[in-house]
Amino acid sequence: MDDVIIIGGSFAGLAAALQLGRARRKVTVLDTGLPRNRFAGHSHGLLGHDHKPPLEILAEARQQLERYPTIKLVKAQADSISGSIDNFSVHTSDGKSLGARRLILSYGVVDQMPDVSGFAENWGASIVPCPYCDGFEVAEQHWGLIWSGPKSHNYVRLYHDWTSVLSVFPDGHDISPDIRADLARRNVNIIDGRIVQIARNEGRIVTVYLDNDHKVTVDILFAHPSTKPSARLHESLGLATVDTPFGIALKVDERRETSMPGIYAAGDLANPAMASVTMASSQGAIAGISAQQSMLV
Repeated sequence: MDDVIIIGGSFAGLAAALQLGRARRKVTVLDTGLPRNRFAGHSHGLLGHDHKPPLEILAEARQQLERYPTIKLVKAQADSISGSIDNFSVHTSDGKSLGARRLILSYGVVDQMPDVSGFAENWGASIVPCPYCDGFEVAEQHWGLIWSGPKSHNYVRLYHDWTSVLSVFPDGHDISPDIRADLARRNVNIIDGRIVQIARNEGRIVTVYLDNDHKVTVDILFAHPSTKPSARLHESLGLATVDTPFGIALKVDERRETSMPGIYAAGDLANPAMASVTMASSQGAIAGISAQQSMLV
């Protein structure tokens, strides 16, 4: 039996494994090899790895973990979980059953792409969600923002640290007169109409086509589609969740423990509102250390 099974081997899961491996705890990491940021050409804001492709960072991390004899990295999908603290069973898609005293859920979330031609194809390249991740490279250029609700008003204020040229696409959302007045005060262009197509030009530049025959070209387009967990294991376990503007997230305490003793969660699955590799790595490390300390005798 393992000390810990980690389900999800991206930044949060591998960070947890590193802490546990260094504590000489026996760990198995189950991963399908489909991290959320695989569409991004570069990752930014991670100290020591700024402007490196995220898949390259993960490959290097996995290579570094190989020197820890108690860590096993397995490419497999976890299909179900049963048991309780000190005696969990994880059943995988290849018919295997693994046991562990503790579990860490770090299988992340998936973005729910709108049914707009060109959106999914340009996601992570010309259409991005995070100014901290991509804003510096396109500072003082023409940004576009697809409005997705009240949270978008805060994004407008946030983006002004990077650019003074911003166009907002309501895309069918009702923007109240007082918010429209505030956007006008900030010299933000409001381009009404529903988006029917997004076409990529050179580099990150895209042209947004609307159902009123208007089209607008921007240097980069920001969007915040809703998300959902990439697996449903937490549902079968009955773990508590919280609603966020982006979707549901697992409820965890300051030690990253969920509502079920012995199960921890980290990364976007338990913090979708501030998704970044730095946050995921930090939360993963906390989850790993918390799981290890919970087994002390």
